[in-house]
Amino acid sequence: MPSELNQLLKIKHPIIQAPMFLVSNTAMVIEAMKCGIAGCIPALNYRTLEELRAAARELKAARQEGGSYGFNLIVNKSNVKYKGQLKVLCEEGCDFIITSLGSPEETIKQAHVAGIKVFCDVVDLKFAKKVEGLGADAVIAVNNEAGGHRGGFSPEELIKLLVDNCNIPVISAGGVGCKEDIDRMLSYGAAGVSVGSPFIASTEANVTEEYKQACVDYGADDIVMTERISGTPCTVINTPYVQKIGTKATWLENVLNKNKKLKKWVKMVRFSIGMKATEKAAKKATYKTVWVAGPSIEYTKDILPTKEIIAKLIN
Repeated sequence: MPSELNQLLKIKHPIIQAPMFLVSNTAMVIEAMKCGIAGCIPALNYRTLEELRAAARELKAARQEGGSYGFNLIVNKSNVKYKGQLKVLCEEGCDFIITSLGSPEETIKQAHVAGIKVFCDVVDLKFAKKVEGLGADAVIAVNNEAGGHRGGFSPEELIKLLVDNCNIPVISAGGVGCKEDIDRMLSYGAAGVSVGSPFIASTEANVTEEYKQACVDYGADDIVMTERISGTPCTVINTPYVQKIGTKATWLENVLNKNKKLKKWVKMVRFSIGMKATEKAAKKATYKTVWVAGPSIEYTKDILPTKEIIAKLIN
């Protein structure tokens, strides 16, 4: 399946193992590289800059021909570690950085000096053109079938819109759970795909067996949007606990979000609280289960090694 993404990252198959908060780790990415695809880890999966540096060095040492590795950076003010994380990645090196939730301008400048490619999450044409103007190497087109924070356009609408109006590669994110889905995204003009949710139920993922099994037991119809995690609508599995607490922001959060002076701080606090709650659910069995996932778990029927999940995607 040759494509622009193969050429950009020198990989065998046009697939990025998407960065997933708490789920992605070096073991998964190393297996991804062995299978000829790219793997990516959120920098926020590491509590300290020293741990991030160690992960970057581990992946560099394990780098496989035909595969590549990168990291995801949250580039807005909610991530107080951003500048330190960018500095570490530029010092240690990686194949690419994916930026999310903010302006990638500084990341692009510094990463390019270090020889690192930068791909930017976008949900519409306006932001895609903006990051293209800043020098992004590609855009990650986050559609309305993505897991986590998703966009508003269907895969076909968004890919064709960006391909027709941008001069850089478009990588589709969302709605991929099998090879047929990959072929469909490529037929719309995508240079490759970013795939996340199918890898939650991998043996390498260091989340609870309950979280993995939930991806097996639940399907596309069980995915709902909630405003209760980060303040921004996010897709989660509709467990009994999610049904109990509801998916809408509280009246107090709605009032505070309308206050221009307080809005930024409210979002930062909501983001911090939500991430801690998500981490507890991912790392410890509890009745308070808030498990982030996308509708592509429809194709997850077993907990499998990463290499077998990839084999199902490419064969």
